[in-house]
Amino acid sequence: MTPDTVGPFSRPIPAERTLRAGQPVVVEANAEEREALARDFGLVAIHRLVGQFRLSGSLHRLQVTGTIEAAVTQTCVVTLEPFDTVVTEAVDVDFADRDAFAGTAAEDAEIPDPIVNGRIDLGSLAGEFLALGLDPYPRKDGVAFEPPAEGAPETALSGLGALKGGAP
Repeated sequence: MTPDTVGPFSRPIPAERTLRAGQPVVVEANAEEREALARDFGLVAIHRLVGQFRLSGSLHRLQVTGTIEAAVTQTCVVTLEPFDTVVTEAVDVDFADRDAFAGTAAEDAEIPDPIVNGRIDLGSLAGEFLALGLDPYPRKDGVAFEPPAEGAPETALSGLGALKGGAP
């Protein structure tokens, strides 16, 4: 997420004070934020989203490690029924002040996320890692896709093969 955009779950924290304190930082999405994220990610619901982070390094080059955990309701791609699941993702992201990488070309090195006005947004980071941890083709436990058996009755899409010049 770019520093100029703020998503529905934003928790900008002062990097220097947090780094100096040395304590873990916990961010948790409230009901309104979870509802907005669920809409953005095409989920039935997000019941809980918590990020636990630790900062290390310096203000010029900062590392954020930790985990996000979410309880979500997704729609099964096979049965189209909602089901609950837990998403857990490890977080390991580098941040740097804008001046530290201002002249670096993207193809030269992996550019860290920016520290903007002395702050990093741990809410946005939690939302990004939730999105990365979601299964793009979620299935309920025990459900598998079964292709139609040979000689199965025709369906609404069966005639498409004939339209394309194939066998009915």
